[in-house]
Amino acid sequence: MDRRFSWPDERLIKAAQDGDVSSLTTVVLASQPHVRKFARSLCASPQDAEDAAQEALIVLYRKIGTLRATGALASWMFRIVRNECLRQIRLVAARDGEARAEPSAEDAALHRLEVERVAAAVGALPRDLRQVLVMRDVQGLPGKAVARSLGLSMPAMKSRLHRARAALRRSLETHPAPEGESPS
Repeated sequence: MDRRFSWPDERLIKAAQDGDVSSLTTVVLASQPHVRKFARSLCASPQDAEDAAQEALIVLYRKIGTLRATGALASWMFRIVRNECLRQIRLVAARDGEARAEPSAEDAALHRLEVERVAAAVGALPRDLRQVLVMRDVQGLPGKAVARSLGLSMPAMKSRLHRARAALRRSLETHPAPEGESPS
C-alpha cells in the first residue's frame, strides 16, 4: 500500500461523528484507498470490489455516528466490506435458486444457513483461490474468460480452480452443517 495514505486521525473522526460535514468528507476521502484495497482482497471480481467499496463508503458517510470507538475505523470498515462481499455472493446464489419451486419455510431457512456457511468458507479462501472459484463456479464465467481476466494461462487457471475447490471442500468438511441441516 502506498504509505502516503493513512487512516484519518481520531480528532477528525470525532468531528465527523459530531456532524462536521467538512471532517466527514475528509474521513470518507481518506478512507477510500484503504476500503478499495480491502474490497479488492475480499471480493471475487474487480466489479464486485468496486461495488463493495462504494457501498462501504456510503455506510461510512451515513452511519459514522454509530462507530463506538474512533480508533476502530479500520476494523469497522473491513467488516462492512467483508459483509458486502458476502452479500454479493448470497445474491448470486439466491438468483440461481429463483428458478426452482418455492421451498417450505423450514427448507428456505436451512438453505439460507447453508448459503451463509458456504459464503463464509469462500470468503475465508486466499484471494487468488477465491477469485477463480467465484468467477468460474459462482458467476459461471467460461474458463477462458476467467483465465484472461486474471492474467493466467488456461492450465494455471485450471490448477488454481482445482486448488480452490479442494480447499473449499476441506473447509466445509472441517466445519460441517449443524444437526438437522442437510447440505445443498
